[in-house]
Amino acid sequence: MSQQQFNSERRPLRVAIVGSGPAGFYALQALFKAPDLNVQVDMYDRLPVPFGLVRSGVAPDHPKIKNVMALYERLAERPEFRFFGNVEYGKDVTLADFRRLYDQVVFASGAQADRLLGIPGENLEGVHSAQRFVAWYNGDSGYSRLDLDLSAESVAVIGVGNVAADVARILCRLPQVLAKTDIADYALEALQRSAIKTVHVIGRRGPVQSAFSHPEIHELGEMAGASASTLPEEMQLDAASERELLDGTEDLRRRYQALKLLEGREEPEKPRRLVIRFCLSPVEIMGDSEGRVRALKVVRNALFVDEQGTVRSRPTGETEEIPCGLVFRSVGYKGVVLEGLPFDASAGVVPNEGGRVIDPESGQQLAGVYVAGWIKRGPTGLIGANKSCARETIDALIDDLGAAKHFSPTNPQADAVDQLLRERRIDYVTYDEWKRIDELEVARGKAVDRPRVKLTELVDFLHVAHPDGNAE
Repeated sequence: MSQQQFNSERRPLRVAIVGSGPAGFYALQALFKAPDLNVQVDMYDRLPVPFGLVRSGVAPDHPKIKNVMALYERLAERPEFRFFGNVEYGKDVTLADFRRLYDQVVFASGAQADRLLGIPGENLEGVHSAQRFVAWYNGDSGYSRLDLDLSAESVAVIGVGNVAADVARILCRLPQVLAKTDIADYALEALQRSAIKTVHVIGRRGPVQSAFSHPEIHELGEMAGASASTLPEEMQLDAASERELLDGTEDLRRRYQALKLLEGREEPEKPRRLVIRFCLSPVEIMGDSEGRVRALKVVRNALFVDEQGTVRSRPTGETEEIPCGLVFRSVGYKGVVLEGLPFDASAGVVPNEGGRVIDPESGQQLAGVYVAGWIKRGPTGLIGANKSCARETIDALIDDLGAAKHFSPTNPQADAVDQLLRERRIDYVTYDEWKRIDELEVARGKAVDRPRVKLTELVDFLHVAHPDGNAE
């Protein structure tokens, strides 16, 4: 069937999108903006609520970043759009189902797993991934019961990117500041009881190579609840870093200058200390007799330039033990295997060319199957980077219609999806039902002068979505 044959009310193009975060909604936007395309889009998410990392990944003390949801909400109000929340790909629905129900499918499922350090002691009690911690304090229903003990006085956060900065900042924020945000209630209560006094943020390379954004560094230095600092000896630059700074962008120089402003800073009147360390690599997480974290052993690194001209680190043999009772690793995310799709385990992505999924063994395109966002390109870029990424994918998807590179569904009617989910007894949540949840959360927040008070348990989401006890 050609692209032109889809352009009728009798037979619109039927597209499924897996994942309701930024990549999924920007793919939706690109589809709706495509000229002369009559399209119906169904979006699936394993969570009962939409918006992905905008809801469950953006730090609660960064509310302005969440304003992008206004665009997603406008797109979701289109009559050609449907949302199926609490439906997990690979468990509740499969690629075979999509082939029967749709013409094409776009996977925008993100990078749901975190990378391990690969060092001894990583399985000790008190070691957590930043990804789990972020999901926990944002009220992700899959992590609401995470047992997080904040009784330690010292914490190590491994990584020097914006996620590490978020983790450190939330640990250091004054409770009265967090109490004005949409942080999960149980997380707020735990952080109010926190005994943490010192947070160490640790990077394996130098300040020039750190992945913080300039605003994130500035914000760390402005916290009322913690004195943020860098060590003078670790801010000194080797020749390679000086060259990188000189040849780099203005943003890079601003980032370095922001770190320089923290050099040797002391603010003893503040209740907590945040120390950003450089040229250190973790080599062992050390435990006590009860199997809990007691210290992080690190090795000091020297920097060098490799054959590709990249500044890298290598150990000097000089080690240091940093006493701590909690360790958060923030060394990157990676995608997870999607049922029926090829997967590049080393890169953590689905093999693709411009969003078209490619079978690495045959080199052939999997007709009708596409990827967008982090599962396509890896965990790089902020929210806005997903817009051009999704547009590239949708351009490829539309081009393929003319070449008949799509599924040949046997049951492409919209009501066939509802029937399938009801037959499988999937308690799915529609977009109208999400709006009911949203209204309740906002009303609860208004009563206590907060943006919203989130529901965090699946049973509560479903009770509000389906007060009669049945999926509609």
